[in-house]
Amino acid sequence: MPQPCELFRNNGNGTFTEVAAQCGVAFVGMFKAVTSGDFNNDGRPDLYLSWRGHDNVLLRNDGKGEKGAWRFTDVAKEAGVTQPLYSFPTWFFDYDNDGWLDLFVSGYGIRNVGDIASDYLGQQTPAERVRLYRNNHDGTFKDVTRDAKLYKVLHSMGSNFGDLDNDGFLDFYLGTGDPDLTTVVPNRMFRNAEGKFFQDVTTSGGFGHVQKGHAVAFGDIDNDGDQDVYEVMGGAYEGDTAHNVLYLNPGHGNNWITLKLEGVKSNRSAIGARIKVTTSDRAICKTVCTGGSFGCSPLRQEIGLGKATEIKQIEITWPSGLVQVLNNTKVNRFYNVREGDEARPWSVKSFRLTKT
Repeated sequence: MPQPCELFRNNGNGTFTEVAAQCGVAFVGMFKAVTSGDFNNDGRPDLYLSWRGHDNVLLRNDGKGEKGAWRFTDVAKEAGVTQPLYSFPTWFFDYDNDGWLDLFVSGYGIRNVGDIASDYLGQQTPAERVRLYRNNHDGTFKDVTRDAKLYKVLHSMGSNFGDLDNDGFLDFYLGTGDPDLTTVVPNRMFRNAEGKFFQDVTTSGGFGHVQKGHAVAFGDIDNDGDQDVYEVMGGAYEGDTAHNVLYLNPGHGNNWITLKLEGVKSNRSAIGARIKVTTSDRAICKTVCTGGSFGCSPLRQEIGLGKATEIKQIEITWPSGLVQVLNNTKVNRFYNVREGDEARPWSVKSFRLTKT
């Protein structure tokens, strides 16, 4: 039986209070995913809900109301982000580095694996497709799925995003399948081509694991400056099991910087902080979060810089509203950044992983 959504407010003393009804978010239905992000850059985190079989929900955070409760308003229809009708994982990310969060929503509706095969072959199929929405900077989004070469049947569960080649643009990986024992199809990896479109690098990168993919994480597990990918494998039914997988990144010759943020007035993990790294040729934007809605990546920010050899400045907009500028950082280094303080070099030991 469907249960209402719940929202837990932190009381600041180690306890929480459930406030979904008074905040206007006690929706009832089969919600497959939820993600948070400040899509309108007003300093308040908003929510997006993937609702299977219904229009999806974009909850704009309107702040504290007259009676003291924080209020949310569903603006999905006005923003143009209600689809796909049958959806699962979703996330906010700034795929084009313009400082505004965009939105990805994966489709989750097929008749059988024949729909996926038909899509591979370029044939017509009624199966659900993914959506990529680009932020218009005015509270609305534009559906750029076709332009981004992503209008595909990607029957995904696990998901996450990161920068595979440290070029400064966010790529993403999708774990595929469903509880049906017959739904075993390759997992899919997509590379971001300079914020213009996405390239399917599943085969060329060796990511096409033919097993059901669940939680996905991007993170620099061996501390060598590039992001590796970990994925939990296997289905829901007894016997539908598989070993988890770790994809070790061989490196691609690009530069990087890693920042570990610590909030003071903001939350300690700095979730929601916006980072803008300016190099000699461009700006690279990241928001501190755990990534996709069915997976969880480390909170330290591993930021690819491409061929840039110098960082002009780093600007951090903390959830508290403080805007902090760092001027003395170098490429290919790890730093601790405490809210309001200078960046401090962070000594991190790298190590080598082998197949044995």
